[in-house]
Order: sequence, then structure tokens, then C-alpha cells
Amino acid sequence: MRIAMFSTKPYDRRSFEAASQGARDLLFLEPRLTVETAVLAAGAPAVCLFVNDDASAPVLRALHAGGTRLVLLRCAGFNNVDLHEAARLGITVARVPAYSPHAVAEFTVGLMLSLVRGIHRAYQRTRDGNFALEGLLGFDLHGKTAGVVGTGKIGALVARALAAGFGCRVLAYDVHRDAALEALGVRYVDLPTIARESDIITLHCPLTPETRHMVRAETLARAKRGLVLVNTSRGGLVDAEAAIEALKSGQLGGLALDVYEQEADLFFEDLSNEILTDDVIARLLTFPNVLVTGHQAFFTAEALQAIAETTLGNAAKVEAGQPLGAAEVTLAATAPRPA
Repeated sequence: MRIAMFSTKPYDRRSFEAASQGARDLLFLEPRLTVETAVLAAGAPAVCLFVNDDASAPVLRALHAGGTRLVLLRCAGFNNVDLHEAARLGITVARVPAYSPHAVAEFTVGLMLSLVRGIHRAYQRTRDGNFALEGLLGFDLHGKTAGVVGTGKIGALVARALAAGFGCRVLAYDVHRDAALEALGVRYVDLPTIARESDIITLHCPLTPETRHMVRAETLARAKRGLVLVNTSRGGLVDAEAAIEALKSGQLGGLALDVYEQEADLFFEDLSNEILTDDVIARLLTFPNVLVTGHQAFFTAEALQAIAETTLGNAAKVEAGQPLGAAEVTLAATAPRPA
């Protein structure tokens, strides 16, 4: 089975070639999947996509016309796939439900620490010979209230680290409660309570129509003044323009983003010699209390290996007519559930 892999970088080639060991016909393509680039997959029974590839209905129809019957997502999220159209066309969609939750959870805590202690700013200052501390005053995580939205594999690790590791009072929201977290003292509450009582909120839920802009002007207005917000999940969870207004007023005291709603034309590319035409991200980058990284949380050697092995394993199962289990994405998966 030939697999046309879109949005690939050198590290994707290395990890997939190592996992395949020559046993798979892999076509590495640098462009993102769009309705215009779908023709590059003509004749390939399977395509492999990443977070910013477009698998909307028109794209799926173009892929189907070219012979594609399997969409392999080398990520956990599937909000970029029109599952209704995939089902209508008979296209199987498979993902990597869990590659390295530790990678994202550890990065989340790293962003949090860097933001509240000004580590990223201190690094820039000292490289310029500025060793002054004025403007770098932070606060202890110990004793603070942290809100964790979504306690699936990643969110549970973050909640555990904050509760057991840093001594935070942790409030959590999820449709399904984790008894092990409750045993650590994590308390499940509703979203308004998290917004009202938390000093820090970290997001770990999928992007669905119901969760899009779950952090918006109304949410931020209800929050404790000076709230620190961290998002390593999906960019569309946060209304970035509302966040800008809250930063300007001081209602939002800090913002760390590894994802951004309009990241498709920005992230994973070197734009250092270009003019940023996205006014929202450009404005965010002007704030001293905003830390933005380019969808890096997943990026560890262990995660890349797990992604490649699981993705190729999904292809092998489909080829052999075996069930995919949790890796298969069906219409039932569109039900809103923080994870």
C-alpha cells in the first residue's frame, strides 16, 4: 500500500523510514494537503496527514477520485477531517490516540513555569547583558488554584503534576471523572467555577463545534483578575482577539500558547525573513506576558517514534482487514468530550 504523506519535514522522514525499515512505499510530500494539492496523492490508497492538513469534504472527494480509501492521521486530533463526508465516501479514518502524553504534559508545565517566572524573558535579557531582576517578579505555583479542563491522558498527567508535585489546589472539568485524581485531592467542578476560582487554567480538550472558543470574552470577564492561561491542545479553543482585549485590560495576567487558531500558514515554517500578515498573532507577540511556541509540545524523540509506529501499524491493520479499535475515528467521536 502506497502512503502519500503530506506536510512532511525532515524529522517525519527520519522517524517513518526508521519505523518502516523499507517495508512501506512512502511518498513524502512537503506541501500541506488542500484541494489543490490533493492531486499529488493520485493513485495512493492511503494518505497520511498532520494537524494543519485540510481534509474537508471537497478535499476528501478529490482524494477519493484519485483512489484514496484510507486517511491516516499522525496526531490525536481529528477536527480537520469531515467525518460525515468520509463515511459517505467509504474512507476509513485512523489516528494516533496516544503517542506520548508525557511529552505534551511536561511541555505544558514547562510553559507554565516559564511564563509565571519570566524565564523566557530572563533568557533574552541576559544574552543582551541585562542581569537586572526588575520586571521579572513571579509567583509560587505552590498553594495556587489550577484549573485543568479535560482530564484524559494528558490532562491527568498535568493535574497530577500540579497537585502532587507543586502542591496546587486543582480543580478539574471533564465528562468522565478520574477516581485516581480525586484520590489526590483533585476536585471536579463546572467550567464557570474553574473560571471564577483558578489562578491558572490549562486546556486539554479536543476542538469540536461545542468547544470552539470555550475561552472567549464572557469566560475571561468571569475569571479571576490576573488569570494565567495555557493552551497546548487546539488553537480554536481560545478566541485570540478576546484574549488580546483581556491582556490589554490586565484581566488576563499571562498567556502561553503552543497552538493558535490560524496557525496553518505560520507554524512549522521559518518566517524569520518575512513580514507577518496575521495581525492577531503579531499583536500577541508584542505582549511581555505572552509566550508563544510553534506547536512544539508533542516534539520529542519518543513521541515521533510512537507516532510513526502507530500510524504504520494502523495501515497494516487496515490492509489485513483487522479492526483498528480506538485508533479508528467514526462519527461517534464527534460527541463533545474533553480528553
